[in-house]
Amino acid sequence: MPDPRPVERQVALGTAKLMPDIDDEGGWLLTLDGTPQSYVDLQDPTHLEFEYVQRIAHLLDVVADSGEPLDVLHLGGGALTLPRYLARTRPGSRQQVVEVDGPLTEFIAEHLPWPSGIDVVVGDARSALESVAPETFDVVVADVFRGSRTPAHLTSVEFVRLAAAALRPGGCYAANLADGPPLAFAKAQTATVAAVFAHVCLVAEPSVLRGRRYGNVLLIGSDEPLPTGELSRLLASDPFPARLTESPQQASEPVTDATAEDSPPPPAGAFSLS
Repeated sequence: MPDPRPVERQVALGTAKLMPDIDDEGGWLLTLDGTPQSYVDLQDPTHLEFEYVQRIAHLLDVVADSGEPLDVLHLGGGALTLPRYLARTRPGSRQQVVEVDGPLTEFIAEHLPWPSGIDVVVGDARSALESVAPETFDVVVADVFRGSRTPAHLTSVEFVRLAAAALRPGGCYAANLADGPPLAFAKAQTATVAAVFAHVCLVAEPSVLRGRRYGNVLLIGSDEPLPTGELSRLLASDPFPARLTESPQQASEPVTDATAEDSPPPPAGAFSLS
């Protein structure tokens, strides 16, 4: 077990800090320039502190029979919360993680080593997708932030097509986004994913979906019907319940490489630790 004292290091994208959870032995919070990035419980990888991570985990729980291994590509690594969760809940899963910040990966490997079966590579998410063989994965999870914003080149229909090509038939694409009123970015991303996948849904807290406040939005796409009933039941049971919306409202046009922009910046204090 790592020494339970805060540690920090300058990495490629800023100052990374690991802080032990004084209320949970084995719990660690990763921040980057003060913004929370990941929470890992080394003793219980199924303990998921962040609500949006719980929602992605629920999706991973229902896309296949319980305990069945999955092949998953994680775009964005952080402290590898979801790969650790999947390694525990679906032993034998083959997982590849792409993280752009090499020094951050080294920092996490040194202090919070991960279990076998998780292959971590350093590189850009889109470049990694371009090199993936067709129909390789069951799920592609895109959870990439530069600071607190999703980079523009990971928001276009061209990018989503690359993710779709990496999926096996019936596979699932899941993107963690963040947006606030009037949800223009989330609506445009919905149209973008709907231009590639026949079945699309949005998951977020009701106040976020109503455009009343800033928060995380999980956007899911597949070429086959999604297990929305099972997923909705799990989402409703969370301490902070989320709502699933099928065939959500869309912007008029998908985002392309020519029109893509970074996701909007969060309001002041949105990710504060206080």
